[in-house]
Amino acid sequence: MGQGTTADVAPRRPVLTLTGGLALCLAGLAFVAVMIGPFGLTPGQTMMALLGQGDAQAEIVVWNIRLPRVGAALLVGAALAAAGASYQALFRNPLVSPDILGVSAGAGLGAVAGIFMSLPVAAIQISAFVGGMVAVGFVTLVASMIRNADRTLTLVLIGVVIGALAGAATSLLKVMADPYDQLPAITFWLLGSLAAITTEDILPALPLVAIGLVPLALLRWRINVLSLGDEEARALGIEVGRTRFLVIASATLITASVTALAGVVGWVGLVIPHIARMLVGPGFGRLLPVSVLIGAGYLLIVDTLARTIAQVEVPLGILTAVIGAPFFVWLLARGRRGWT
Repeated sequence: MGQGTTADVAPRRPVLTLTGGLALCLAGLAFVAVMIGPFGLTPGQTMMALLGQGDAQAEIVVWNIRLPRVGAALLVGAALAAAGASYQALFRNPLVSPDILGVSAGAGLGAVAGIFMSLPVAAIQISAFVGGMVAVGFVTLVASMIRNADRTLTLVLIGVVIGALAGAATSLLKVMADPYDQLPAITFWLLGSLAAITTEDILPALPLVAIGLVPLALLRWRINVLSLGDEEARALGIEVGRTRFLVIASATLITASVTALAGVVGWVGLVIPHIARMLVGPGFGRLLPVSVLIGAGYLLIVDTLARTIAQVEVPLGILTAVIGAPFFVWLLARGRRGWT
């Protein structure tokens, strides 16, 4: 018994050290991101503004512009990474992500429909959640009906189809939208951006992301068992259908909430969980927090680049695609050499 306890605790020490180091790096990145911008701040000015003792202009920049945007980048990156890690563990393949399964496209369609109907932010988030749930539910349902076929390939292909259909419906709404009011908002939102984010925009998404993360953390052992296969999970007493539904619903809620906040930001849910898996292994109890921390830092860096590398802000979706697409090709190349 003592040996088993030691064996369980020993691997956790480097993981805890890594998690603590990532948290410290994340805090440093956030501080630097608050400093950087058209109105540059020194470390001393930033610290004084954070303490409420700086000059008025610096405090306005820090509290009204930089901090909300930094907070939104951290939230969106962490949420998308957590959702991606959950889907990959559930479907037992690290090439699966909310983008590929159609969740992002479905959530995007729901949010665009909300903008088209001039709904408030909270209602847009609900619309995004419904769209994402419908998309991933349909993908899972159709995949379960198709037998004698590779499960992962079937999921990916159906996800591509659902994504194409959702994209077509989104294009139809863009054609029908008011070209002077709704269309610019929809187009800008679809590109993915955190420009003009305020604290009031972030607050509705925070509880939804928290509600989605809690079940994932509590079900971490069951998710590990599900990654072994349905038969093994049932043999260990896991209610496969209910657990799978809870994981899908939680990951979809997380994705839909931040999609409504930041627009379509792709590839984060694919790239970040794989990096975390290379660092701490496939165990979901270790994978989830590391993915959250790396995802938050990654999107914070990308967003800082988006608003500083050019005179005109580069949409987040463009930068994440430029980084994520080559990474996805590399994953496929590794997979063809026997990696799964």
